[in-house]
Amino acid sequence: MNPVIKGALAGWGLQGAEVRLIATRENQVFRVDHRGGSLALRLHRSGYRTDQELRCELQWMAALAEGGLNVPGPKAALDGDTLQTVEGVQVSMLDWLDAEPMGQIGTPLVLPDRLGLFFTLGAKMARLHEISDSWTPPTGFQRWAWDRDGLLGEAPLWDRFWENPTLNRQDRTMLERFRTQAQTWLEAEEGAQDYGLIHADLVPENVMHGAGGALYFIDFDDGGYGFRLFDIATALIKNRAEPDYTDLRAALIEGYHSQRTLDMSALDLFMALRSVTYVGWIIARQAEEGADARNQRYLKQARSLISAL
Repeated sequence: MNPVIKGALAGWGLQGAEVRLIATRENQVFRVDHRGGSLALRLHRSGYRTDQELRCELQWMAALAEGGLNVPGPKAALDGDTLQTVEGVQVSMLDWLDAEPMGQIGTPLVLPDRLGLFFTLGAKMARLHEISDSWTPPTGFQRWAWDRDGLLGEAPLWDRFWENPTLNRQDRTMLERFRTQAQTWLEAEEGAQDYGLIHADLVPENVMHGAGGALYFIDFDDGGYGFRLFDIATALIKNRAEPDYTDLRAALIEGYHSQRTLDMSALDLFMALRSVTYVGWIIARQAEEGADARNQRYLKQARSLISAL
């Protein structure tokens, strides 16, 4: 057995449990089956988060679960801590969710009651924002910020999208112009925007659906402070190719408004802002398999959303 997994099981008193790899994206996720049920073991990507940031993520998830949101609650190890380091790898353990991803990026959605699920998704997002606003983070709480600097500053969270090395002159000019215009708009309007803790990655893989139409949110890796419209944009952007996208978008917004008010007038701008973050994100992944196709897809999406403004 992998010594990291073996050490993690010992840390939670789960020696002898059956372990199965479930997902490998930014983190590795394993299903752990033991006599008391099932848990999700996460091996965190090296260097992506500090121990303090991960502990804060787990504290926030615990608060959301206590507030009634369907998220996997963190499980404390035998020493009482929710985060362990084994062989230099950060590991955590969460409740296991008996649910399936709403979809896969790049694959058409196959869902029952599509509009109903997107209505529920919007309502659950509103609850996430509401619970987060009512929660008082502990002293020392640290998460990164999808604010003006985090999106458009000199060192954006997901790299300098306007310097993607694959850009032609026309695309570079387009992105530089958009960056300047978006900075100007945010400088004038950001004070009026709803801002607080957001998930920031509610793409189809991170929204799970279970029995009775229940929805669950997973993977809070990118969560932090940000504009609530950015959260809405993230949930919508991967579904733009769906034939009923206009109806799905309307259902999500209606669901959100069933729980909480939010001015949606700048949503198209935040859709464009979300699109350019992916143009930056792919820069460090150019050598990965399939990166060229993804890069071209991200650029095409950014062109479309920026030109529509």
